[in-house]
Amino acid sequence: MKVAVVLGTRPEAIKLAPVIEDLRRDPERVTCVVVNTGQHRDMAIQALAAFGLRPDVDLGTMRAGQSLGSLTSRLFHELDEFFARGHLDWVLVQGDTTSAMVAATTAFYHRIAIGHVEAGLRTYDRLVPFPEEINRTFIGHVADLHFAPTEGARDNLLRSGVDQCSILVTGNTVVDAVHRIRSRISSHARESLLDPALLSAVEGKRLILVTSHRRESFGPGIENICLALGEIVRRFEDAVIIFPVHLNPKVQDAVYRTLGSMERIHLLKPVGYLELMALIERAHIVLTDSGGLQEEVPSFGKPILILRDLTERPEVVEAGCARLVGTCTSSIVNNTSELMSAAHVYFRMANAGNPFGDGHASERIVARLLDQRREVSDNGRHPQYDVYL
Repeated sequence: MKVAVVLGTRPEAIKLAPVIEDLRRDPERVTCVVVNTGQHRDMAIQALAAFGLRPDVDLGTMRAGQSLGSLTSRLFHELDEFFARGHLDWVLVQGDTTSAMVAATTAFYHRIAIGHVEAGLRTYDRLVPFPEEINRTFIGHVADLHFAPTEGARDNLLRSGVDQCSILVTGNTVVDAVHRIRSRISSHARESLLDPALLSAVEGKRLILVTSHRRESFGPGIENICLALGEIVRRFEDAVIIFPVHLNPKVQDAVYRTLGSMERIHLLKPVGYLELMALIERAHIVLTDSGGLQEEVPSFGKPILILRDLTERPEVVEAGCARLVGTCTSSIVNNTSELMSAAHVYFRMANAGNPFGDGHASERIVARLLDQRREVSDNGRHPQYDVYL
């Protein structure tokens, strides 16, 4: 079986790394080719490196300042050429990125079987997250196997008409990634990668870790987030904020203009996965609009305030690990202040547990792939699958 694992962003790389590792445990049965589209080229390579992995193919599609349409067009061209010569049995994609959507669509055009990791997440608002909600929904229409991280995600797929036999509830592979990194690399080793001056600045303080990069937050949203962060450090003298700032100029401009000179707010370049793990372990609270962090942070026992109005991961809110606070300045300040002041509220959220799995999702995904037998229908138009029982 020849499988291409296609990724383009850091979250995809982190969540697919355990799957790649498990696919490569059986080289006699599986050839695994890792394709980096280049959507966020360096950040994806950096994330893979944390697991000792690197891409086999680099399509190099990223261009400074390109539009979604331009990126999508380039991805279609490069992936079409690669799939035409790849002799692939399966293409695996993850989540909801432009790279995932184009890879799944192009694989469908080439009649290559498609596995969708982290399938079935929905907000049912086509503009939130944008364009990810539509990307993920579209992949759901062309995928052959749907690896749903939760029962709720499975139910979303069933409601959209997906055959239940093609759905497997696996847990989320990001939990696998966290478990593997924490078991292989000690907390001290991860923390040693951080700047000593930064460690000194947070010593004896309560660290608030912040990330924000969603397109729907560009403009007033990111401005409001920055105003909230300024107010938080003014209210709490023992608060220190660390904000690894996304490379998108629309994020960089707003963040550095508003927060660049404020005391106890440290704006960093994007950090590697190991450094991010060290920061989460150090953090008191995490404020983020990242989907991946919503899934990772509960494993560290840290409360999350989600800087979005909707989340396609409602389980994290239902479990009590997180709150949706949006991008309203007063909402962010008030919710952060409560967690900083009310120990019983903090303790309840910090100890809610992780609702996204047990760390064995990738094993379930690979086992299901290896249990598939490809049978091309008589007209040769679309692969059909039987499960070996």
